[in-house]
Amino acid sequence: MMEDKSHILYNNLLYSCVDQKQRGNEQFIAEHALGYIISGETQLFTNEGTKIFKAGSIGLIRRNQLIKSIKVPPPNGGEFRSVNIFLDQGFLRNYSAENKLEPVGKYTGNYIRILADDPFIKGYFDSLMPYFDPAAILPNAPLADLKTKEAVELLLRLDPNLKDFLFDFSEPYKIDLEAYMNKHYMFNVPTAQFAQLTGRSLASFKRDFEKIFQTSPGQWLQQKRLSEAHYLISQKGRKPSEVYLDVGFENLSHFSYSFKKAYGVAPSMI
Repeated sequence: MMEDKSHILYNNLLYSCVDQKQRGNEQFIAEHALGYIISGETQLFTNEGTKIFKAGSIGLIRRNQLIKSIKVPPPNGGEFRSVNIFLDQGFLRNYSAENKLEPVGKYTGNYIRILADDPFIKGYFDSLMPYFDPAAILPNAPLADLKTKEAVELLLRLDPNLKDFLFDFSEPYKIDLEAYMNKHYMFNVPTAQFAQLTGRSLASFKRDFEKIFQTSPGQWLQQKRLSEAHYLISQKGRKPSEVYLDVGFENLSHFSYSFKKAYGVAPSMI
């Protein structure tokens, strides 16, 4: 179990509750996620645009995605609340084998889906809420598996074509590294995940990267992010405190230090 003031994670069930706008901590989606927005809204940012999940929305996000998120409470006050269940590859492989599902081809549809309203899935998420009561008995592994199976069954009932979304077990294939990095450099994830998403081992990623960019991934990412930050501050009039997270830095002090070292002046003086 993982628990803090705003998030509670039991097995593969995640409950979020925040009373002010909050950025998501994770930018790499490792497993499929099915979620329901109880109140407020979630804003998802990808290199292909923004998706907004409003209160009452049911969303499905495919694994191996780079996404930035912001949780936004209702404008008239109250809390942002959501429930998610993660559908991991091990469980889905077992489900596929037990149900003798035919292999599917590589999924090529939308990687972020807003699903149609469905009273059965809505009822499913309602059934999860008692587990997040402070006095509740935590769900054990067999019960978590049962609720995961129920989620899969309800998704296939809603749309049988989601079989291709759920049961494509292929890994990312080797893609154009230069194009990918120029689109995704502002996502703050480890080099190993960039390697995975471009269909490479870490060693081959570093080797290919240096051949293309003539520098290491770490140095290139920092220079690229600083250049974008300089542009946003000097040309778009944005504040350093508004851009450092957007361009991929983790904290303002490290960003300010790196910026001054690169440009000879603090970002606040631009």
